[in-house]
Amino acid sequence: MTKALEGISRDPEAKLPGDLPGVSLIKQDQEALRDGVFMAHQKSWIEDTSALKACEKGRRTGITYAEAADQATIAAAEKGQGGNNCFYIGDTKEKGKEFIRYVAHFAKVMFQELGEIEEFDFEDLQDDGTIEYITAYRVGFKSGYRVEALSSNPSNIRGLQGVVCIDEAAFHRDVNEVLDAVMALLIWGGKVRVISTHNGLLNAFNDLVTDARARKNPFSVHRYTFTDAIKNGLYKRVCLMRGLTWSPEAEKKWEAEIRAAYGPRTSKMRQELDAVPSDAEGSVLSRVIIERAAKKDVPVVRWSLNDDFKTLEKHVREAAQRHFCESKLRPILRKLNKNRLHVFGVDFARKGDRTSIMIFEIGHDLVRRCVMVVEMHNVTFDQQRDVLFYLGKRLPKLAGGALDATGNGAYLAEAAAQKWGEIIHEIHLTTKWYSENATAYTEAFNDETVTIAADEDIVRDHQALQYDGEVIRVPVGYTYKGTDGLQRHGDSAVAGMLAYYISRQELPAYGYEAQRTSALTDDRRDRHSYGQGIDPDLRGTL
Repeated sequence: MTKALEGISRDPEAKLPGDLPGVSLIKQDQEALRDGVFMAHQKSWIEDTSALKACEKGRRTGITYAEAADQATIAAAEKGQGGNNCFYIGDTKEKGKEFIRYVAHFAKVMFQELGEIEEFDFEDLQDDGTIEYITAYRVGFKSGYRVEALSSNPSNIRGLQGVVCIDEAAFHRDVNEVLDAVMALLIWGGKVRVISTHNGLLNAFNDLVTDARARKNPFSVHRYTFTDAIKNGLYKRVCLMRGLTWSPEAEKKWEAEIRAAYGPRTSKMRQELDAVPSDAEGSVLSRVIIERAAKKDVPVVRWSLNDDFKTLEKHVREAAQRHFCESKLRPILRKLNKNRLHVFGVDFARKGDRTSIMIFEIGHDLVRRCVMVVEMHNVTFDQQRDVLFYLGKRLPKLAGGALDATGNGAYLAEAAAQKWGEIIHEIHLTTKWYSENATAYTEAFNDETVTIAADEDIVRDHQALQYDGEVIRVPVGYTYKGTDGLQRHGDSAVAGMLAYYISRQELPAYGYEAQRTSALTDDRRDRHSYGQGIDPDLRGTL
C-alpha cells in the first residue's frame, strides 16, 4: 500500500464542510443498533458478516450510511475482537469525504472516541507508471486501526488488507478491475462489500448480482428499494429532520411526488428507486431495430486461448493459427459471392476484451450485408495478424479495410496498411471521428441498409451504443459479460461501424487482388502446411 506524504494534517477538531444528512438522529447517549436509529434494512445489511456481500439499492435508502457505522465498529475493535483496517472506494472524491465524516461521527457518538479526520496526499499510480497525488481522507482509532477513503484506481487497491467497500460500483470506470484487485484480501481474512444503484443491464455490477443469484459466485446479495425504505420508516425520519407531521396520507403523497418528478422516464425511475436495471439510458438503437437487421445465416467464428499459448514455441503457435483458419474459416470463405466487393472493420483487443472482425459484402442494392464475423480473445499479436492476412487474401474483390489504430491496435493496423496499401484506413477512435461517422452507421439500421449476425453477443454490443454527451459510441469503461462469461465492450459494434465507414469511401473498381510470390498458390501452400507442428490435443481445443 502506498504511504502518505510528510506533513499530513492531524487535527482532532477537524471538520469538513457540508451537511451530514441523518447524523442528527444519533444522540450522544444513544446506542445506535439497539435504539432504532437504523431502519430494518440497514440493520439487516450490518448483521450480514459474509466475506463477500453485495447490495443493489434504490436511491437514499441509507446503505452507505449503515456501512459507515459497520466500518467504524470494525476499526474501533481490538484485534482479538475482530478489529481490522477498513477502506472505502467511492466513484467520486466527494463520496469519500462524506463517508469519512460519517465514520468520524460514529466514532464519537458510539465509541466515545474523538475520531481524527486526516486529509492527506495519496500516491495515485497511473497506467503509464507516473504518480499523481490526490486528496484522500481517513480516521484513526485507539485500537490502531483506521478507515480510509481511497481512489478507485485498481492499481492502488492491490496489497490492501482489511475490509473494503466499493460504493456505487456500477458507476466506476472499470468495476471488474476493482473487484479483481480486492479479491486478494480474502486470503488473509479480509472482506469485500459491493454497494450500488443500477446503471443498466449491460453493466458489470448487474452481472455480479445476476451471477450471485445463479450461484456462479459466492456473494451474498441484498436488495433494498426506495419503497422498502419508506416501509421501514424513511419518511418518518424525513419528517423528524424537517419538522413535519407524519401521516399515512402525507407519506403516500410524498412518494408519489418523488416518482412523478421522473416524468415519462419510467425506466429511469424504476432503476433509480426500485433497483430494476434498465436497458442503457440513452441507447441509440432499440433491440427491436437491431434484431430486425440480424440475419441467422451469418456465421460467427470465435477463437479464445489461455495465457499459456503465448509461451509456446513459434512454430507451434503458427501451426495452431493455420489449423484454426483452415478448419474454421476456409469453408465459410469459399461460399462468399465472388462477384461482390467486400470490406472489413477491425476493433482490436489483446486480452481484456476481444478483437472483432466484421466483414461486409456490398450488394448491387447498396445494402451492406454482414457475411462473416471473426472474434479472437487472448490471441497473440502475430497470430491475430496472420488470421487477418488469411481472411484478406481470400475475400473476393477486397475493396478496403478500416482498423482501430488506437493503443495496441496500431500494430495490426500498420501491418494491414503495409500489406494492402491505400485501401486500408488506420483509424484513431477519437470523439471527432465518432461525431463524423457513428450516426451514419446507426441510421443504416433504421433505413435497413445494413445487416449483422443474429448472435446474442453481437446484438448486445449494438445495444451498448449510447449518446455519450452528443457523440454516439460505447462509453469508456462500459463493460458487460458475454454469453461465454468473458468481458465485452461493444466490440462487434465498433467493428461494424468501422466496416460501414470504409464501405462509404472511394473504393477501387475491382478490389484488391493478392499478389502471388511463389509457385505454390495460397490455397496449395496452406494445405501443404496445414496441421504441421501442432499438438493433436491443442488442435482439438481450437
